[in-house]
Amino acid sequence: MTGASAPSPLPGIDSSCPMSAEEAMPELSLLGGPLHRLGCRLGLVRRGTNTLGLGLTFGMLGWGVLILLALLEGLVSKMFSLSAIGSHVRLLLAIPLLFLCETWVFPEMAEFVRYMVRSGLVPEASLPVLASDIRLVCRLKDSWLAEGFFLVAALVLPMIMPTAIVPGKATGWAWVHSPGAKLTWADGWYLGLCLPLFRFLLFRWLWRLGLWWYFLWRVEKLPLRLVSAHSDGAAGLGYLEFVQGLFAPFVVAISAVYSAGFAEDISSGAMPFEGLYRLVPMVLLMIAVLFISPLLIFSRKLAICHLTGMSEYMGMASRYVIAFDRKWIRNEKASGESQLGSPDVQALGDLTCSVDVVRNMRWIPAGRRLMTGLAASVLLPLLPLLLLKFPAEQLVARLLKLLTGF
Repeated sequence: MTGASAPSPLPGIDSSCPMSAEEAMPELSLLGGPLHRLGCRLGLVRRGTNTLGLGLTFGMLGWGVLILLALLEGLVSKMFSLSAIGSHVRLLLAIPLLFLCETWVFPEMAEFVRYMVRSGLVPEASLPVLASDIRLVCRLKDSWLAEGFFLVAALVLPMIMPTAIVPGKATGWAWVHSPGAKLTWADGWYLGLCLPLFRFLLFRWLWRLGLWWYFLWRVEKLPLRLVSAHSDGAAGLGYLEFVQGLFAPFVVAISAVYSAGFAEDISSGAMPFEGLYRLVPMVLLMIAVLFISPLLIFSRKLAICHLTGMSEYMGMASRYVIAFDRKWIRNEKASGESQLGSPDVQALGDLTCSVDVVRNMRWIPAGRRLMTGLAASVLLPLLPLLLLKFPAEQLVARLLKLLTGF
């Protein structure tokens, strides 16, 4: 007699054979939407997740046509001046980095979900809720309406808000020409196609970043099995620090665009070099808000876990130490020879290490490594701005003087 097929562990999944909870869980993937499907059809997306080819194609195609038009119109010298550096940075660096970032980080977001299921961080009873949240996020990232809105916003925004979000001449309708000059074909290509493309990709990325924030907020609502003595120092949520660190290409792209804008403004006299002293901290703050503050969602639960763990582990440590002291210290019959190789001594050391882990547990699933990495990703593209204040040879001489003391 043939038995009935085993019920699926998650609603909405039909299977003729039993599946593990990890296999039955839908995959969280923020890759998708009309643009991603177009890249797949053109063969520019490899293995379904590597979209770097799509970014390189967009950037190189836009830049190549721009240079060709500038060459035909005799604008090459202006194109390669400091006043137009923003156009090169956006097309050759920022756009490919946006796609490199999604190639890196989106698969690891899916791995984070598998980790939560595999490790038992999310209780089995809450897996259907997690699966429902994943399906909702996946439906939203595939929305044609969202990407259509971003495209319209990228085209219309400069008309409504002539002042660009970031500094620099190459962000608005005034580009390499003085006010009142006739627009050329190169102007039309950059202002009408290249800049809207960059804005569209940026809006699209911010939408996916918002979906990731929403997903983390939904995860925090689940009854997570947090363990204060977990070796990752974040009660089992330490994997999130690795995921957030993979946003580094996105941070470099944004910082590079800001750096190019600052360079354009400083070279044109629109902003003094000293203006960087207040603007660079603002860029660092913005990056912290985008990539570190979402992790604060878990602070309440981590704080409760930490305080509870301290009470429980300190209580256990006190009971063990009292028993250890009674057996090995106060006991006159205990000899040094009997203590050699005793598992009690080793257990005391292990207990001390566990209590130290609980004591040092973080209230945010992010440590010094993540913060240092993101800060370096911001500051690295801004370093060339020093050449606007100090000539290269003068800067090298100063660094050598600081190093050698001569």
